Amino acid sequence: MSVKRFFETLHPEHYDLFIDVNREKKLISGSSTITAEAQEPTVLVHQKFMQIKQVKADGQAVPFTFDDKNEEIKIELGRTGKVKLVIDYTAPLTDTMMGIYPSYYTLDGEKKQIIGTQFETTFARQAFPCVDEPEAKATFNLALKFDEQPGEIALANMPEVKVEDGVHYFDETVRMSTYLVAFAFGDLQAKYTETKSGVKVGVFATKAHQAKELDFALDIAKRGIEFYEDFYQTPYPLPHSWQLALPDFSAGAMENWGLITYREAYLLLDPDNTSLPRKKLVATVITHELAHQWFGDLVTMKWWDNLWLNESFANMMEYLSIDHMEPNWKIWEMFQTSEAPAALTRDATDGVQSVYVKVNDPAEIDTLFDGAIVYAKGSRLLVMVRALLGDEALQKGLKYYFDHHKYSNTIGDDLWEALSTATDLNITEIMHSWLNQPGYPVINAYVEDGHLKLSQKQFFIGEGEDKGRTWQIPLNANFDAPKIMAEKVLDLGDYQALREKAGHALRINVGNTTHAVVKYDETLMADILKDITDLDAISKMQILQDLRLLAEGKQVSYASVVPVLLKLKDDQSSVVNDAIYTTAAKLRQFVANGSEAEKQLKQFYNLLSKDQVARLGWQAKDGESSDDTEVRPYVLQASLYGENADAIKAAHEIFRAERDHLEGIEAAVRPMVLRNEVKNFGTDELIDELIKLYQTTSDASFKSDLCAAIIATKDPKEIEKLIGNLENADIVKPQDLRAWFAGLLNNEAGEQAAWDWIRDEWAWLDKTVGGDMEFTTFITVIARIFKNAKRLQEFKDFFLPKLDQPMLTREIKMDVKVIETRVNLVEAEGAAVKQAVAAAL
Repeated sequence: MSVKRFFETLHPEHYDLFIDVNREKKLISGSSTITAEAQEPTVLVHQKFMQIKQVKADGQAVPFTFDDKNEEIKIELGRTGKVKLVIDYTAPLTDTMMGIYPSYYTLDGEKKQIIGTQFETTFARQAFPCVDEPEAKATFNLALKFDEQPGEIALANMPEVKVEDGVHYFDETVRMSTYLVAFAFGDLQAKYTETKSGVKVGVFATKAHQAKELDFALDIAKRGIEFYEDFYQTPYPLPHSWQLALPDFSAGAMENWGLITYREAYLLLDPDNTSLPRKKLVATVITHELAHQWFGDLVTMKWWDNLWLNESFANMMEYLSIDHMEPNWKIWEMFQTSEAPAALTRDATDGVQSVYVKVNDPAEIDTLFDGAIVYAKGSRLLVMVRALLGDEALQKGLKYYFDHHKYSNTIGDDLWEALSTATDLNITEIMHSWLNQPGYPVINAYVEDGHLKLSQKQFFIGEGEDKGRTWQIPLNANFDAPKIMAEKVLDLGDYQALREKAGHALRINVGNTTHAVVKYDETLMADILKDITDLDAISKMQILQDLRLLAEGKQVSYASVVPVLLKLKDDQSSVVNDAIYTTAAKLRQFVANGSEAEKQLKQFYNLLSKDQVARLGWQAKDGESSDDTEVRPYVLQASLYGENADAIKAAHEIFRAERDHLEGIEAAVRPMVLRNEVKNFGTDELIDELIKLYQTTSDASFKSDLCAAIIATKDPKEIEKLIGNLENADIVKPQDLRAWFAGLLNNEAGEQAAWDWIRDEWAWLDKTVGGDMEFTTFITVIARIFKNAKRLQEFKDFFLPKLDQPMLTREIKMDVKVIETRVNLVEAEGAAVKQAVAAAL
């Protein structure tokens, strides 16, 4: 069903906004003056939860109606053409983390708040009446008033030009979409610097943080803007780039033009005690949002169905930029361990959305924010394009794209057309096969009648309807083969001749840049495994990744993966260890809690990790490689899961040594030390103490470690207490609810209580975080954990009646399949896996 776009009725050119926020009364009042071109005699303007006092057109009161169901104000102009609308309104200041909202924090024992905004996707309409659609770009003048306290400052997309009678006036913006408008105010601290081209860069946070926590972000933001100006060959279009950490923030960060907002955990860090993976995470979040300042803000998708245009691109660029800025971090390995597996797993479930999805109804827009597809798969596809084009052609194409589309809106084909100006490849045709259909191929590589042949077929984990889809697959072979495979079956010629000429085992999708899995026949696989330890880190990781996925899809036995883990257990690369322990974690689904099989699996974990633990120990050493730094947590965690007595004792000793300053434990091992203490030496007093620390610390990384430790308790009384805390925002902020819930559900001792809680409190949860794009992920985390027929039935009983809610429909259908698939896999493969683990000991 097509829903009428408000832009069809009214084309805004400029907004003069007066917004008055009263924190005391929790009230917003204001006036939105829209200079526009009426396309129809009756125009539609968005509003949500507002009381509209009056509407004037060119100084005269005009008839209007407004309602919340359609989120509209219907204004009877009686004519078309140029018009100046003035709409006076009031609206509530709510705690939903959408629209204009307060963020709460504690400073010196006193509860305080700052005000920020979140307008993506459709929440600008909760702040001021507007045509709240990406295509309705306009310029904005903001005048902001609030119940100001001494020392408070106000920030917005553009610099403040004056303060008069308590009103803060900001410079006129460039032409932009409503969802990118942003402002904030409160008692903030800041640090500033400037880029080579004169862009002022600032990082802002509450005064609950130490000043040094702002330094890392300031450095990354400055260098990030300088990199993008150079790479895009297009200047940053605004005078400043502010980065603001909000204590309450639903998503990770938001690319508001000139005033980027972040969760504190993704902007601030202690430079003296933060693990390298955490630094990488924060850096990539910052460069992701900065990439958007051009790709998304300067050029914006025409409608939400091209959301991938924004997100996939920024997701690729965050890695490209950091790789340039910090080459020693080997950041593309993080891409391989986070984006690639997320995309490959999600995209193999029948019913998954394609990257490009048509949406009309605003209620469906938030369902598009599927991190594994729009972000992870989309960025993999762009990495694939980059591999085909090379950076020089990519830059040339992007410059063309920005030059031709700046301050306006585009669709996907505009990007392919721009990139096609720099290459003779038919990028449009290649990319349509990947973007417009869901899923991806499994490439079967096999020797038949002496010839090496390749065939492609859609890969499914679980039941899937084969619709005969084909893809244009970049082969990236390490031997003489075509660049692209578009056929269903490809005969590459005499196998022995190809093998001899290459001088090594034949592989395709080298570098793991193509969004596909490869299934080699026995001949080819035996050849590869013979020299697996001589391969580069990405190739080893990829062999494990593909075997794991093929096992999930029942195309190989899960038991066959076990000996490969042992072959690689002493590898010193962090990317290989990530693959080893991601795969080993999957083996846990086959063993019951407290069973003999679980004991054997724990012994197997010990076998995998013991030599590495002996090599690395618990403390970082001077001059060790970044790989060693990152491998340590993997192997220590494995050792603790394996209930290794030495590891349990070592962690306990570190805890006792740092008893009075737990924050000071080295960040890389701190989560293991704290969890170990709670699991093996926990008392009621200890958990109370950790909860207090959780409430009072402003260090987001320490906070996350404390949460992981607290929810590991096995004590039923403590679990009951923790379940009670989930609805207490003074302990668990709504933004952190999912992490607490998922952790308790994943704890065998807490699973039942957490599952009962979400079913009993669904209405409360919906009211608290329901309108949010992250809401459906509460369902996703349940589906990741459930693995038996009883839980599957309970999941269906609870969620199937909710299928008629557009925001939940796809997620529920997919997650039923995810759990069904796991239940079937555990039944089919359980005995073989247990046997393989026992044989390895």
